[in-house]
Amino acid sequence: MALVSLQNVSLSFGGAPLLENLNLQIEKNQNICLLGRNGAGKTSLMRTIAGEQAPDSGVVQVSQGVRISHFAQKIPDNLSGSVFSIIAAGLGASGELLVRYHELEKSYNSGDQTETALLERLRHQIEDANAWNCLDEIGRVTSRLGIESDWQYENLSGGQKRRVILAAALVSRPDVLLLDEPTNHLDINTIAWLEEFLQRLGITILFVTHDRMLLRRLASRIIELDRGHLYDWSCDYDTFLRRKEELLAAEAKDWERFDKKLAQEEVWIRKGIKARRTRNEGRVRSLKKLREERRQRRQHVGKVSMQISVAQNSGKDVIEARNLVFSYPPNDIIRDFSLKISRGDKIGIIGANGCGKTTLVKLLLGQLKPHAGEVEYGTNLEILYYDQMREQLDESKTVWENVLPTGDVVEVDGRSVHIITYLQNFLFTPDRAKTKVSVLSGGERNRVLLARLFSRPANLLVLDEPTNDLDVETLELLEELLIDFPGTVLLICHDRTFLNNVASSTIVFAENGEVREIVGGYDEWLNERKLQEDDARRKAEAVKAERLAKSAAEPGTKPIKMSFKEKQELQQLPGLIEQKELEISQIEQKLSDPEFYRTGTGAADLASRLKQLEEELMTDLQRWEDLQNRNDQQ
Repeated sequence: MALVSLQNVSLSFGGAPLLENLNLQIEKNQNICLLGRNGAGKTSLMRTIAGEQAPDSGVVQVSQGVRISHFAQKIPDNLSGSVFSIIAAGLGASGELLVRYHELEKSYNSGDQTETALLERLRHQIEDANAWNCLDEIGRVTSRLGIESDWQYENLSGGQKRRVILAAALVSRPDVLLLDEPTNHLDINTIAWLEEFLQRLGITILFVTHDRMLLRRLASRIIELDRGHLYDWSCDYDTFLRRKEELLAAEAKDWERFDKKLAQEEVWIRKGIKARRTRNEGRVRSLKKLREERRQRRQHVGKVSMQISVAQNSGKDVIEARNLVFSYPPNDIIRDFSLKISRGDKIGIIGANGCGKTTLVKLLLGQLKPHAGEVEYGTNLEILYYDQMREQLDESKTVWENVLPTGDVVEVDGRSVHIITYLQNFLFTPDRAKTKVSVLSGGERNRVLLARLFSRPANLLVLDEPTNDLDVETLELLEELLIDFPGTVLLICHDRTFLNNVASSTIVFAENGEVREIVGGYDEWLNERKLQEDDARRKAEAVKAERLAKSAAEPGTKPIKMSFKEKQELQQLPGLIEQKELEISQIEQKLSDPEFYRTGTGAADLASRLKQLEEELMTDLQRWEDLQNRNDQQ
């Protein structure tokens, strides 16, 4: 039996229906990717499945007991409070109890009788609500996502906020998880983690994504929303691409035959009197039916026809940075960084959220002054900057006014183009061109900013996360434009496939704080990182082997004898290790037992003790290995 079933579901907001008599069955343990152009209705379909949007007609059936969690595309901007309170909010009344318990437990004073009585009353209420398991689940999920329960949501980066919202979706162990663009604004390491996490989650997932690497690795079934209808391909992404091309070719031939027949009938009807004879009335009715069928046909959404206005060539040397230093005390962001950018370079920039990628770009553009070092610029630079937060758009103005504040003609590569025609190349109809930006979707806003920027000549493009919210077809066109662009490109991007296809070199903000440039894109960085890790491991093993061989084989030398105290330590360590492993096991069992939270406080102290024991255990194991190696040589 299907977990979720849609039967003849229709939905429209004026104009052509977004969803038209859709039928969909979502089964257990499926990873389903929902594809479709920007504005096709993917988000509306997700909201309908989640019960947040009622359809105009049709039925959405959710099997009894099936829990659905929806991870929306947009990060909520009206949330505040602790991470714990936001995650627990999705649990209803149980969540409210857990939040009160969590806050009181942090500041609990055992000598305060009022607090003791309140804590005891909360424990009974939580037990009655059967909510202790939820508390344990919150701890496990936040740990896996690398977030802390006591963090304040409003102080977090975009990537951290998305982890919080994702934790809220996961914490109730949903049967069906709806993910609408889950990789947007996540850093590249978190995207790789999310991909691995979802692969082993073991629940049904319906997701929308423009990340082609995630799509290829996660999806076992493809469904596509196209002109109000849903097509179920039940295959992987590469097979879908091949089959879709074949379908479109067949559809084009069918339409060509239909249009030819309609044209012939139109010629016939215009001949006049014969068409009005009784014996030809059936043919007249057939013609009317053909006309109506042609009128009802929904054309494919056109492809974006973007074109970058190219300025005259810059000098061969574009930007040279020497020994840059910049910090936000107490943290150093950039340390002794040098870079030479030449005309035609396509440079990607990757790293964790908050590591300093945008700061580096602003240093290179002269928008920030380095604390040390210098930046030198080449000649004839014409720079266009695409900001991640789209702050260049005025939401109170229309699409037209944002792209062209005055007048109605755009100059594109020396050609005069009317603004309406120009915006149609970015899939904005004449009516949509006069719509205020505030009501546009994320993908449409992205296209507005691209239209605004590409109308101005440039030879240096600086793009900060340009791929967010774009559909795959537009993404691939943007790739082609940047590859063919004769100027220079600086690209902050977390789309791994996009980086592989565009970047000729990549600046990497590594986890150890190092910033350096490598040749190639994301895959080359992965390969280089793996080679470095393998090389470091081999060197460590070689040093260890050399030390052992040298002490055992060098003429005239003898291994350093173990002292009596060290021999005693070697004998005692196994027992000490066993005791710590036992205590760790006992603490883990206690922390996972809901009864513990009812009968006492001190969860934070136990967690701290657990961390201390794990660190001591690692030290003891390393010490035992060193002593055992020395003992074996004697």
